[in-house]
Formats: sequence, structure tokens, C-alpha cells
Amino acid sequence: MTRVTRQCSVLIVEDDPSLREALTDTLSLANIDYVSACDGEDAVSILSKPNNIGMVVSDINMGQMTGHDLLCHLQKSHPHIPVVLMTAYGSVKDSVDAIKQGAVDYLVKPFEPNQLVDLVNHHMVGTIKSSLNEPIAKSESSLQLLSLAKRVASSESTVLIMGESGTGKEVLARYIHQHSTRADQPFVAINCAAIPENMLEAILFGYEKGAYTGAHTSTPGKFEQANGGTILLDEISEMELGLQAKLLRVLQEREVERLGGRKTIDLDVRVIATSNRNMQEQVANGCFREDLFYRLSVLPLQWLALRDRKADIIPIAESLLSKHASKQKRNGVVLLECARQALIQHPWPGNVRELDNVMQRALVLQPGNQISANDLGLNIGAFNQSAQLVEAPMVAQASSAQAQNLDMPDDLDAGVRRREFEIIAATLKEEKGSRKNTAERLGISPRTLRYKLARMREEGILMDNSLTPVM
Repeated sequence: MTRVTRQCSVLIVEDDPSLREALTDTLSLANIDYVSACDGEDAVSILSKPNNIGMVVSDINMGQMTGHDLLCHLQKSHPHIPVVLMTAYGSVKDSVDAIKQGAVDYLVKPFEPNQLVDLVNHHMVGTIKSSLNEPIAKSESSLQLLSLAKRVASSESTVLIMGESGTGKEVLARYIHQHSTRADQPFVAINCAAIPENMLEAILFGYEKGAYTGAHTSTPGKFEQANGGTILLDEISEMELGLQAKLLRVLQEREVERLGGRKTIDLDVRVIATSNRNMQEQVANGCFREDLFYRLSVLPLQWLALRDRKADIIPIAESLLSKHASKQKRNGVVLLECARQALIQHPWPGNVRELDNVMQRALVLQPGNQISANDLGLNIGAFNQSAQLVEAPMVAQASSAQAQNLDMPDDLDAGVRRREFEIIAATLKEEKGSRKNTAERLGISPRTLRYKLARMREEGILMDNSLTPVM
């Protein structure tokens, strides 16, 4: 186990006293600060008070408030805090659902202590990864990109990584950080699209006590937490213009001022930004500041879509399959040749993130050790590439025999999320692809709609070229 320098604590939420003690002992031995809660309600109480929680690790099956309930609460009140959910062996569907609902990862009980420590090192704000998790590159374009990224890492310039949603932009950002002179310093990632606009400024720059209602104590922002290291501004193109101006000043002056504060704080932070949009078009349309764009794109990098680097598909799939099978204590799981061919021929609208979902789904649908093409569930009802929408089921459905064998609903994304996606899809079709009109009819902001559409693409439900934005 690697000793790590951090500024935040892990919140352990577990209703079994003996297991809670074992978890906290594991973190203590790894020199990781922690806070513990006996159930979901206790966790909510802790999070409502001044704290420095950088990550939550919670059991799923707990009393009145389950781990899923706690996850939903955190996504609304603390969307910047990564959540890992723990589930009992055999409840693999819970793990898949956890990822789909926004958890960054999951642990299947019983698990080894180093698995918990590695997850904390990987996900928690302000930590240094204990080991390199380098991008998998077999295609010529990917190898060239990694070679360029390694050269970029040796500089101190800002970096802009572009590519479709789910291509692995954050993985590339971590790769740059790990090959830089800042590798032993914090790597802090923040998703600009997932955090409400009225919270993003405070989370980025920090705030002083009394700066606004609910600011009970002075809190450092992500830039301060990343001081000496690297900050990743994921999906920066979703940031509103007013905040872009403040960010530009921070980059130019190399200092930050907390909300409600008067003192400036010197910064030594490398900035990496990502976007799944055409940034030149964003600038031309007045959605992104030209001066900030040029400030960020000193060293632009572009991940190709997964469908355009077919040599990477099988190696990535096998790596993901091995990772998830290991968590579920399953050894020797392999892809049959028919599955390999199906993976190569699939268009991957959701890129690597969709491939990750497919590997998890295959392990649920196939309890054995050989994954066939039918186990992948690739024939998900999707949007036709030549038409705007197609009237088809929006999620994969297992055969009735499989469903009865697994004793779970036919589709893996049932419930509220499925219904939400169906409503968005139907409204988008009625509005002939107009995102502006769709957002107005649904009573949500265009920014929120863009985020929802991105999630739909990630799960392979929506094709980018199946929509004609009418803004």
C-alpha cells in the first residue's frame, strides 16, 4: 500500500459495526484520514455540517436509507464528491445499477483491503494514484497520441483534450499528470457539466465563512486543493460565460480569491481541460470565450472515437472484462470469437464508457466463463443514424429465460432513468431535434438537457449524428 498525501477524508458508511471497524482500520493503516457513519441518515447529518469529505464509500443495503438513496442525495447536494458503493457477493446487478446512477465505482464483498485503498487513491479529491493505469493503445493513432501526450507532460503548459463523450479524455489527462514532474502531487478532477452553475464557482474557487447562506465555515476550492499538482476541468465547454471570465483571470494571474474573501492565494497548478464539443464552433457561436480558448489550447490533443480505432476495441474490452470479473471473484472469463467480431463491428456511440457498460452487462447476463455475442446485449434499441429517432425500446432486454434465471427485471436500466430518457427522446422527436424547444417543454435548462443527452450517448442510446440541433 502506498502512502499518500491528501487534504480530504473518506466517509465510510456501514451499518455493521465490525465491518465498519475493519474498513476504518484499513484506511488508518494506509495513512488515509476517515470519518465513519453508522447509516445513511448519519452520513447526511455529517455532510450537512462543516467537513472536508473528499469521497464517500457506502454499503448499499442499510436500514431506511439505502446506499442508492444516499447516492441520489449526494448527487443533488454534493455532486462533486465521488461515491463508491459496496454490495454483497452475488448482487452484481446492484453494482451495475450503482454505476449507471452515478457512482464512480463499486466493491463486491468480501474484498481485499488493498482494493479499497486503491479505489481511494484513484478517485478521492487531492490524492495521488498508487499505480499507473495507463490508456490502452494498440491502433497507430492511439500510439501516436500517447507519444505526443508524454512529450506534452514534460512541459508546464495548459492542455486541451477534445473528443467525443466517453473516449477516455480523463484517462489521458491522468496519464499526462503521471508522466509530469507533478506526479507526486494532487490530481483533482471536476466535471463542469455535472455541477449546477450556482455551485460551480464556489467549488472551484472556495469560499469564506458567511459568503452565502449555508457557508458555515471557510472552505478551500478545487484550485487550492490541486496546488502544486494538476486540476482537470472536465467538459469545460459547459461552463457559463461569466464564470469563464473569472477562470481566465485565475489562469492569467496564477492566483485565486475565495468567494466572500479579500485575500488572494498564489497558485502553482497545471490546468488540463476537456470538451466533447467543436470548440472553434463554440467560440464562433459566442458560447465560449475566444481568449480563454486560446489560453487553454496551447497544446491541444484529440482522442479519436472508438469506432475509428478498431485495433483498440478488443484489448480495452478484455481489460475491462478482467477488471469487473475480478471484483466479482470470477476467474477465467473470456470473450468467444463471435463476441469479438460483434464488438469490432459495433459503432460505439458511447465509446469506451459504453464498452465498459457492455462488459458489466455481459457478466450479469452470462454467469459462465464464456461470453458470446448474445451475452453482450449490443442490439439495444437506439436511434437510427439516418433518421432523428426510431420507435424502438431504448434499453437492452434480456430474453425471458435469462430474466427468469437471474430473477431480475428484463432490462438493466429500468425505472426512473429509463422513463426519463424515454420522455426526453419522445419530446426531442416531436420538436424535430430542437434542443432549445425540447428544454423549454421539459422545463429544464439547455445546459441540463445537454448533460442528459450526453448520458444517453454514453449508454449507447443516442447517436451524435442522429440529431440536428436547432438552437
